[in-house]
Amino acid sequence: MMLSLKEAADRLLAAKSLILTAHVHPDGDAVGSSLALAAALKQLGKSVRIIIDDDLPSGLKVLPGFDRIERPTEGQSIQVDLLVVLDTEPDRTGNAMQGITAPVLNIDHHVTNEGADNLDFYVDGDRAATAEIMYQLLEFLPVTLTRDIAMPLYTGLATDTGFFRFSNTTPFTMRAAAKMLECGVKPNEISESLEARPYEEVIGYAKVIQTIERFADGHAAGIFLDKEARENLPGTDGLVGSVRVIEGVDVAIVMKWSEDNAYRVSLRSKGVDVSRIAASFGGGGHVRAAGCTLRMSFADAKSSLQTAITAALQSEEQA
Repeated sequence: MMLSLKEAADRLLAAKSLILTAHVHPDGDAVGSSLALAAALKQLGKSVRIIIDDDLPSGLKVLPGFDRIERPTEGQSIQVDLLVVLDTEPDRTGNAMQGITAPVLNIDHHVTNEGADNLDFYVDGDRAATAEIMYQLLEFLPVTLTRDIAMPLYTGLATDTGFFRFSNTTPFTMRAAAKMLECGVKPNEISESLEARPYEEVIGYAKVIQTIERFADGHAAGIFLDKEARENLPGTDGLVGSVRVIEGVDVAIVMKWSEDNAYRVSLRSKGVDVSRIAASFGGGGHVRAAGCTLRMSFADAKSSLQTAITAALQSEEQA
C-alpha cells in the first residue's frame, strides 16, 4: 500500500526494533540513507541494525556508524517489529532479508520502483536521492539533526547527483545540502575519502581504460571485463565515470564479471533513459544512472547490452 511520508514516519515511530537494508552493490545513497535513518531512530531509543548483502565502498568508511553495518549470516533467524528497505525494491537486496520476520516498509526514489500490494511503501521518483526523502522524513520524527545524521545524508545527496553536477540536482537538493553543512559537514572530507584509490587500482584503471569500446555510431561506449580482467583489477568504483566523459557518448557502460555466468552492469547517460534498459534485464535505477545483473555468458551479456543500448539510442533519435 502506498503511504504518505507521515504515515511512513508513523510506522517507524511505532516500531521498537528495526532492521534497515538496501540494495546489493550499495552506493553512497544506499549506505548514507541507511546510516542517517539508523542514527535518527537510535536518537529515539529504538533498537536498530543495518544489514546489507554486499561489500561496501571503502570510501564510505568516513561516515559515522559505517563499521556497524552487518552482512547477512547463513541461516539467520531474526524477529523485529519492522524491516525497512531503502533505496531499492525488496527483490534487489540479495540475501539480506532472508530469515527476517517482520512487516516491510519500502522507501525509495527510483522511478522503476512501482511498489507492491503486499507491503507498505513510499516512493517519490521526483527526488534526486533517497537521502532527500530521509531529509523530508525528519520533519515527522522528533529528532535533532546532528552531524551523525547530516554527514551520511549529505553523502547520499552528493553521490546521487554527481556532486551536484547531474540534471537531477534541484534547488531543494542544494537547500538540503546547505542544511547539512550548517550541521558541521565538511564536503572535502567526504569527497576526498570517496576519491581516494590505492596505487594499484589507479594503475589498473589506466590499463582498463585503453580497452574502451565505442558502438552505436560512437554514441555509446563501454568497458567489458571478463573473469580474468576483473580479477586483475583491484576495484571498479567510479570507472563508468571515465567512460561517460567521452565527447559524443550518450550512454556509458561498465560490465564486469561477478561470478560464473553473472555480470554486473553500471549504466550512465546524458540523455537516454537507462533505467528502462536496466529494467529490461531485471534491474533498475535512475533515468541517468542505473544498473542490473545479467546471468548469461560473457559474449551473450555483452551482445545483449549493446543491442539494447543501440535500440534505445535509435528510438531516442526517432522520437
